[in-house]
Amino acid sequence: MIHKSVKIQGAVSAPYSIEIRRDLSELSAMLSGLALPAKRACVVTESRVGPLYAEDVRCAAEAAGFETSVFTFEAGEEHKDLDQIRALYKHLIEKSFDRRDLLIALGGGVCGDMCGFAAATYLRGIDFIQVPTTLLSMVDSSVGGKTGVDLDGYKNMVGAFHQPRLVYMGVETLNTLPAEQFASGMAEVIKHGLIRNADYLDMLERDADAVRALSPETLADLIEESVRIKAEIVEHDPTERNERRLLNFGHTVGHAVEKASGLSFTHGQCVALGSIAAGRISVSRGTLTEADLSRMKRIFASYGLRTEIPSIDRNAVTEAMMHDKKKQGDAVAFVLLDGPGRSYVCGDVTKEQIGEGLEEIICRK
Repeated sequence: MIHKSVKIQGAVSAPYSIEIRRDLSELSAMLSGLALPAKRACVVTESRVGPLYAEDVRCAAEAAGFETSVFTFEAGEEHKDLDQIRALYKHLIEKSFDRRDLLIALGGGVCGDMCGFAAATYLRGIDFIQVPTTLLSMVDSSVGGKTGVDLDGYKNMVGAFHQPRLVYMGVETLNTLPAEQFASGMAEVIKHGLIRNADYLDMLERDADAVRALSPETLADLIEESVRIKAEIVEHDPTERNERRLLNFGHTVGHAVEKASGLSFTHGQCVALGSIAAGRISVSRGTLTEADLSRMKRIFASYGLRTEIPSIDRNAVTEAMMHDKKKQGDAVAFVLLDGPGRSYVCGDVTKEQIGEGLEEIICRK
């Protein structure tokens, strides 16, 4: 039996829990236990996940006493925009949703970000819960209250901080996840070990076979530790002023590669590449060894993540980095490593070091 729970204290919001279960069968009881004033619930999902799980979640919400509707948008990062948010607002207005009602985000990170943003802004804020169905959303985007949509191809440029009332994870939903998307989630898992917990990184290296075999117990342990790491950081810095920036490891270059490639790689794949680039910069600055960098690349590769990509327009990558929301003035902030399991924010990375980082992830053939 899988029954794990991580509490979020909520420095700027009400406390809530992250519940890790084998499947979705306990969701109705969890919804009832929230004792919300809501009469209506809207399941917000996307076209790939909806056919698999929307009916289960709708039935769970109705069993908990909610009049329930389902809103489905087209899957994919390219649809994570204000046009979809407008369509969701229209649905909520037509269904007479008010401030006491509830949104349920069912899907991956794109769905959670969009549903959370709609919840933060509809009628100046209503409750929502997260039911993530991808590894990436379980260990990353469903935790911490960051919401947002893309604008003209730039990731999450419009958003808000809005904490959910509950995060409910059914580990067995990962059985229907494509291998490429599972690998994408593993990039964030590995990131957590790199920035915060060397013992966790050792476990990911040692137990790779069980993880890849989708052992429910192993996955539950993995998810719990990643959630615990992220939750601890978020509790200390809920609005990303200081410590929370460590979670951006791999994202400075990763987001830029994602945009410059026209979204041809998954988000997690780009985070893996960005992490390797940041690892090379760390080596250049003397805070990481070549052996550490080689090991890091082996771990990413062991989970099906590429450690190099074909030639990419470096000017496009640099331009995207200069539009990154984490940029401070004319400087690009990097999260670097001070050894496995230790990280820090650096604001004085040179252009030469950035070039070395990019060179590390471009095929040399």
